[in-house]
Formats: sequence, C-alpha cells, structure tokens
Amino acid sequence: MHFSDASPSSPAPAREGAWWRELTGYQWFVFVVASLGWLFDTMDQQLFNLARVSAVRSLLDIQPGDTTRSGEIDLYASYATSIFLIGWATGGILFGILGDKIGRVKTMTLTILAYSAFTGLSAASTGIWDFALYRFLTGLGVGGQLAVSVSLVAEVLSDRTRPMALGSLQALSALGNMLAACISMALGWFEESKMIGSSWRAMFLVGTVPALLAVPVFLRLKEPERWKAAAREGEVGDGEARLGSVVELFSDPRWRRNTIVGMVLAFAGVVGLWGIGFFSFDLVDSVFRKHFQGQGLSNAQIQGKLTFWKGITSLVQNGGAFFGIYAFAYVTQYIGRRRAFAISFLLAAAATALTFWSLNAFWQIFVLIPIMGFCQLAVFGGYAIYFPELFPTRLRSTGVSLCYNVGGRLVAAVGGSVKGLLTDKVFKGYAEPLRYSGITMCVVFLLGLLVLPFAPETKDEPLPE
Repeated sequence: MHFSDASPSSPAPAREGAWWRELTGYQWFVFVVASLGWLFDTMDQQLFNLARVSAVRSLLDIQPGDTTRSGEIDLYASYATSIFLIGWATGGILFGILGDKIGRVKTMTLTILAYSAFTGLSAASTGIWDFALYRFLTGLGVGGQLAVSVSLVAEVLSDRTRPMALGSLQALSALGNMLAACISMALGWFEESKMIGSSWRAMFLVGTVPALLAVPVFLRLKEPERWKAAAREGEVGDGEARLGSVVELFSDPRWRRNTIVGMVLAFAGVVGLWGIGFFSFDLVDSVFRKHFQGQGLSNAQIQGKLTFWKGITSLVQNGGAFFGIYAFAYVTQYIGRRRAFAISFLLAAAATALTFWSLNAFWQIFVLIPIMGFCQLAVFGGYAIYFPELFPTRLRSTGVSLCYNVGGRLVAAVGGSVKGLLTDKVFKGYAEPLRYSGITMCVVFLLGLLVLPFAPETKDEPLPE
C-alpha cells in the first residue's frame, strides 16, 4: 500500500468547504491510525473507571450488601485512581521526551504495547496493592499516547485542516469510552445471568485485544517531515541535546510561559474529569444500589444490574462528550482558543454541580449525565488543538506531554484522593457523602479561568518553529 506524503512545510492553500476534503490519502491514513491509537487508549482508561468499585470491593473481600464499609471502598478506589494517574503522568513524561528524541511512530508503538499488556495483568490481581501496581504500569503506556498522536497529526496536516482534525481525533476518543461502556453492559448481563463470575476481571482481559491489533498498522507510518528536519538539525554541533529538552522548555521565557499555562489548564480539566466526573459511576452505584436492594434481588443480580447501568451511564456521558469536544473544535475557529476555554470551564462547573446534587432517578441518567459529559469533555478538545500550537517541533511532544501529564495527571492525581478523603472523612456523617464531595471539588474548574489572561491566542497562527 502506498500513500503520498504531502509536505507539511508547504501546505496547500486554504480552500472553501469541509476541512476533510483537503486531506491527501496519506494524511487520512495518519489521522485514522492516530485516532485509533487514542481511541483504544481511552477504552482501556474507561474500563478501569467502570470496573473500579467492583474490583476494589472484591479485592478487599467486602460483600456487595455490606453498606458499613462503603466509605472504605470509595477511599481505596480513589487511591487506585490516583496511583493510575501518577503512572500516567510518569509514562507521559518519559514517552513524551522519547517522542521528540526517537520519533513519533516508534514511541506510539511502544505505548500501545505497554498499556495493552498491563491492562491484561490487572485481571490477575489478588489484592488491592498489586492491583494498584498493575494500574500504575498501565498508566505508563496510557500516558504517552496523546502527546505523540496529536504531534503526529499536527505536523502532517496543513494549518487550515489541523485544528478540526485534532478536535475530531479527541472527539473520536469518546467512542473508545463508549466501546468500554458496551463491553461493561454485555459483561454485566453475563454476570447477572451467572454465565461468568466477576465481570471486572473479564473487562480487563477484553481490554488487551483491540489495542494490540493496531500495532501492525502503526508500522506502516512514516515520521513527519517536520520532525525529520528537526532531527537533521540536531546532528549539527550541539543541537541534538535540544530535541525533547525539558531544560529548554523552562529556560526559554516563551516556552516556559506556554508550559505553565498549559499545565494549569490541564490541571483544571483533568481533576474535574478524573476527580469528579468519572465518579458518576460510583454515584450511580451508591444511589441505585438501595433501589435494587429494595426489590429483594440477590447480590449477584444487584451487581449485574449495577454493572449494566454504569455502562449506560458511561455510554450517555461519552455520547455527550463526543459532541462537546467537536463543539469546542468548531467554536474555537470563530471566537478563539481563550474564549472557548473560558466558556467550557464555566459550563463544566455548573453542569457537574447540578448532576451530583440532583441525580436520583433513572431518567436523569439520560438527561443530566450527557449534559455533564458535553460540558466537562469540551475542554479536552481544547487540549488536543491548543497544546501542539504552543511548542516548536523539537519540543512539541515533550511540551504537550508535560502540560497534559505533569499538570493534568501528576498534580491532578491528588484530586481523586482529595475527593476520597472528603467522602470518607469530611462528609462521612451525611446520608450521601459522595454528592457533597463532588460539588465541593467543582471549584477546580475556576482555576482554569485564572490562567487564561496569560495564555497566548493561537487562532489562525502557524505552528511555531
């Protein structure tokens, strides 16, 4: 199979019409492959969110009907999430630097192999701490995927097609979450029917298969001409040390400002999603477990129904996310990056607080949850579009990774633990402490607003070199 490689250094002149009509065959190939890599990555992430409570309850040997230890479950689930995020941040930094030093394609292949293998190992957990270790190792692979994916797409496509392509890549990642939801729903039905035992172990096993199928496809990719040119320049004199240089990111005033701005923006959105939004599944578990217990069902039937409804929750939340991310990509083309970020953070805070305060009935899952997904995930479309525009080619993968993983994961890892402590300690005496801890955590979205005056506006600007 042969694809023509349009040089990104001399993009085609802007034309009227849909952005995707301007893509060459090879550019389409790059876009599809990078999107698949990130889609399977997000699928593995979401399988963890859906299986987290069931896995922790099983590994702590807490019976499904035991409500006296619900705070303990939430606490250890929060710890597992934080450890996963720390692994995510660590791997993101390492693979982000590798993406600049050895190339986008090689690094992307390594990340896929890593997150696939360790997702499967999670199914073999025998205790809470080896489970946490496997999640840390999975996070290493998961963390590097986005930086190299968006860098690859940004450097191969033209300036006109780049923003919508990157927004679409991020929007398609919601399909990975929706695929995980479908897997959860199917396995929940099998568990309820007693065809399988613990559905959470099966989820992690399934998570190894599709990502591995993407590896042979990545072997057909070529490194972008932009990166090749930067690598050639690095072969002259002492320039090689500048490829993926963290020192340069923080010593050069321009890149330092962009890095700090990106870190704060990512911190606000990632804590909002991983420290609050993805605990919507735990909220559904807490609220509707009592409903099913009142029907006199067995513990296995209750667990199967809850697994199914958490799958529904994930499905509609990520359906909303798909449209939210795409909406950001579209709107930012007209009003700019900074204004789009400001609107997204305000909407995310309002929608999240409303959902955690109000969710009580099954019909609300189909109304409140997708609205929250739309508002919370919209800002992630901004990350995919904006972060590659902040850095030159020799530092792009490293810079994107530091923003998304140090600000968004390493620092944000405290978010899940803080939420767990709020639930188990601060609001322990309340009837439903998870609601109050979620609402309290919404203040994090406002941090994103505070940094926007310092953020450069990159709308209609070429990638920096």
